[in-house]
Amino acid sequence: MNSISKYLVNFLKYKDLLKLLVIKDVKIKYKRSVLGIVWSLLNPLLTMVILTLVFKELFRFNIENFSAYVISGQVLFTFFSEATSLAMSSIYSSGQIIKKVYIPKYIFPVSKVLYSSVNMLLSFVAVIIVCLITNVPLKPTLIFSLVSIFYVLIFSIGVGLILSSIVVFFRDIEHIYGVLLTAWMYATPIIYPMDIMPNKFLFILYSNPLYYFIVHFREGLLYGHIPSWELNLHCLSYSLITLFVGMYLFYKRQDKFILYI
Repeated sequence: MNSISKYLVNFLKYKDLLKLLVIKDVKIKYKRSVLGIVWSLLNPLLTMVILTLVFKELFRFNIENFSAYVISGQVLFTFFSEATSLAMSSIYSSGQIIKKVYIPKYIFPVSKVLYSSVNMLLSFVAVIIVCLITNVPLKPTLIFSLVSIFYVLIFSIGVGLILSSIVVFFRDIEHIYGVLLTAWMYATPIIYPMDIMPNKFLFILYSNPLYYFIVHFREGLLYGHIPSWELNLHCLSYSLITLFVGMYLFYKRQDKFILYI
């Protein structure tokens, strides 16, 4: 409990620095870009168009509001993928700063996840646009989609802390994780209906945290349902357990970072 309270105190103490790091990353991303922040809307839209053409027309998946179904899963997975990948490399890429001044080291992976959450909120606008174009009835349950994003945010911070605390010592993890993300994407019902999964492989689906996050996201957004308590419990459990594991591993390893960056 002492280590957790220490994290919270430092977080409040350095919140302004965290804000500056997030703003810096946003500015760097769109520096000298003609369309600038509009790309956060265009990227998911263009990807959705390609996936819709390939999987709906060629594979003929029979899913109602397929375009909205695809983009809702796509943006959530992209958020997780981008957030954790950036967080993973945040410690060794900030080595020069860490060596010169004292800053709580977890600030760096957390700032990367928060930066990705800004992109996610912009992409969420693209999801709403697709829903409107495809005549998906938007109901007040839409608000629960923001809860889904919060669950993924907490989960991503946990995974980011775990990865960043390991990759400092084993750089090969960065390459392995890229392959793992590809496999993870296909094990998540982003572009295919959940009912095509053979029974013998259902355990993969039900042990996949992103499955629950995406189902939660779609329940409120696409289907106008309030996500069940059971579904919320799954999402909350995965998020908090991963966060606490990440904090523990990071806290145990952080004093040795300086020797490897």
